[in-house]
Amino acid sequence: MKNIKLIEVPSEIGAGTRGASLGIDAIKIAALDFMSNFFIHFPSEKIAVENKLLYEPIESPYAKRIKGIVSMYEKVSHSISETLKSNFFPVVLSGDHSIAGATIAGIKMARPESKLGVIWIDAHADLHTPYTTPSGNMHGMPLSAAINEDNSECAVHRLDPETTRLWNELKNFGNISPKVLPEDIVYISLRDFEKEEKALIDKYGMKVITTKEVRSKGPENIVRSVTRYFSDCTDIYISFDVDSLDSSISKGTGTPVGNGLREREAEDLISKFMQDRKVCCFELTEVNPTLDKENLMAEIAFNILQRSVNVLMMS
Repeated sequence: MKNIKLIEVPSEIGAGTRGASLGIDAIKIAALDFMSNFFIHFPSEKIAVENKLLYEPIESPYAKRIKGIVSMYEKVSHSISETLKSNFFPVVLSGDHSIAGATIAGIKMARPESKLGVIWIDAHADLHTPYTTPSGNMHGMPLSAAINEDNSECAVHRLDPETTRLWNELKNFGNISPKVLPEDIVYISLRDFEKEEKALIDKYGMKVITTKEVRSKGPENIVRSVTRYFSDCTDIYISFDVDSLDSSISKGTGTPVGNGLREREAEDLISKFMQDRKVCCFELTEVNPTLDKENLMAEIAFNILQRSVNVLMMS
């Protein structure tokens, strides 16, 4: 049985739409509405955030609030690393997806020798860099930082020296880079990405499993093939962005996209992945209750969270 620790990171400085910092509280409210004592069960830690930067002028237009992101990497990676070293399983609840880069850094700092596989359940590739970004939002960049990639072949921006320095700091965080090999990332339900990101997916032959494949083969077969694909990895991290769900149900998130997973498909996928003993960390992100009706997104997220953690407790 695994010892679970909840790590709450209500940071939203990486997102383009406001409100994701309220996502964790919305999930807790969903738990109360379902009369669940889930949040009393487990030890938890709340990480201090840099959301005050939202009120300050943007210094780096191609890597917005990157100073704050570096600070979040320091805090989150330390927490994740300590949690793993104390033999706890970190379940991370984060505001926006930029935090995933810090989570990956923390896993590698705790286990520098590990070969880490990443399951990225998300409508988006999150492979932009400050050189290619259309928006400057850092939640579109965690994986390029993790694989130590500038994508200079597709560069459209020139960066000032300070932004360059901070970006290099993120890529080399913990003095480990790359933290993940591109071929050790598996995308599930990816369907909304720019040509610059597609160029990297093609360059490295990154594995992409579409919503259609999940539907035609069924979650069990998908999990089996991904497990096989990761046979030489020693650890696996699962990152679940709620916008992987179809936009008909994922209204309460900053960037909803059609043709996504159904709630049951996501739940089955994640809970089956959780049975794999190599899985060492799970993150759920991008719930934004300010965009939602009747807290539906948080309720769905809570159902997925609760079922996944129940599976962990039994494995």
